[in-house]
Amino acid sequence: MLALLGIIMLVLLLLGFPMMVPLAVGTFYMMFTDMTFFGPDQAVSWMINGVGSWVLAAVPMFIFAADILTKGHTANRLLDVVDAFTRHIRGGLPITTAASCALFGAVSGSTQATVVAMGGPMRPRLLAKGYSDSFTLALIINASDIALLIPPSIGFIIYGVVMKTSIGDLFLAGVLPGLMILGLFAIYCYLDARIKGIEPEPRATWAERWTTIRKVALPMGFPIIVVGGIYGGFFSAVEASAVAVAYALILEVIIYRQVSIRDLGSLAMSTGLITAVVFILVAIGAAFSQTLGTAGVPEQILGPMIDGIGDNQTLALMLIAAAFFIGCMFVDPIVVILILVPIFKPLVVATGLDPVHVGVIVTLQAAIGSATPPFGCDIFTAIAVFRRPYMDVIRGTPPFIAIMVLATFLLIFFPQISLLLPSLGGS
Repeated sequence: MLALLGIIMLVLLLLGFPMMVPLAVGTFYMMFTDMTFFGPDQAVSWMINGVGSWVLAAVPMFIFAADILTKGHTANRLLDVVDAFTRHIRGGLPITTAASCALFGAVSGSTQATVVAMGGPMRPRLLAKGYSDSFTLALIINASDIALLIPPSIGFIIYGVVMKTSIGDLFLAGVLPGLMILGLFAIYCYLDARIKGIEPEPRATWAERWTTIRKVALPMGFPIIVVGGIYGGFFSAVEASAVAVAYALILEVIIYRQVSIRDLGSLAMSTGLITAVVFILVAIGAAFSQTLGTAGVPEQILGPMIDGIGDNQTLALMLIAAAFFIGCMFVDPIVVILILVPIFKPLVVATGLDPVHVGVIVTLQAAIGSATPPFGCDIFTAIAVFRRPYMDVIRGTPPFIAIMVLATFLLIFFPQISLLLPSLGGS
């Protein structure tokens, strides 16, 4: 029965049904084939509980703030300041792209918003410089995934809700891993440019640099307000998301005047549509996860492996990373977090792993999965935005995926990379 369930869900995915359909079908399949002992009323209750956490109210607010910033002038200002400091380095243009994606991620917290905001202006410049389209597209979608690690991160919010872990600690824990991946990307871009013989741009003057710094000072207030406000005890994650929206409105509507009051209706509609999809996934994912647990599926699949690990933290982290990596290759990362986190929570407790550190490992796998074939969500965002074939988008991704897999191993063996800032904040 379990094998048939997997085949049915896979076929539905391959036929192009939205992820919520296989999840709903899987839930009903288990209910009506005697794999579980509950009825539809219990499934509905689990769905309601899945979206019942107050912390999830931060999700639409951060999405709305990201939509405002994407519509406005913030992205170009971030590009200008990074370009002023890196364009004279060999590989400076792709390094600028990667760093700008990280900075915009710190402002928006959305990988797909970052693909749109940064990919639009940078792709033509990279192509004109002589970089191939496959390299350019792979760089944009993979660098955009750093946004999942740089706060505010929707992935961290979902994980924190399911694992009942401090959102503030998760936000802090993602900063150094995100910067580490950015550094590894920069090294790869530098070496790639040397091999290809691509010459750097002229060095910017300090006057030009200072001008760009002044222009980016206000946008960079976002991560300071969000992380500093949460960790400083000034407001909760939900309140921080509301402050982020207010800050975005002040910045783009009043100060920069790149977004008009008339634009807010369409932006709110876009946010509402995205939020609806996210919350439907959360609700159905919660019901599916509870159904799996009731049917004893996790014990059947992972029980022997978990028993064999015992209290070995390194093996536990490798198993968790492998499960989330494989899952996020095929399924939306939010769904994978909702389904697998409850399954692995007993292992995290039994081995004494820090749930914040586990959250960084899990969210990094979500970042990798967002750009990994066959079903990475940022791949399809790039296809829609840049109107390029599927194979063109994924052709250049392997080196970047390998870098993020390397980052995963570094985090497993050196947990202080993610735990340093939370430990300093708690001291």
